[in-house]
Amino acid sequence: MDKLSLYLRESYDELMHKVTWPSWAMLVDAAKIVLVSTVIITAIIFLMDVVSNYILQIVYGL
Repeated sequence: MDKLSLYLRESYDELMHKVTWPSWAMLVDAAKIVLVSTVIITAIIFLMDVVSNYILQIVYGL
């Protein structure tokens, strides 16, 4: 149990005193970048799906 409590105390100390947490503004900016990137990649994959579906319909004459 001593090892576990030591580990937990050291982990808490590291998270509270040694880790540099981002500011709220940096966090919001990063979230915006992730959201925009996700929308762009989703749109690209959707367009690729539509185009490939169209080409396959032409090839197979459906």
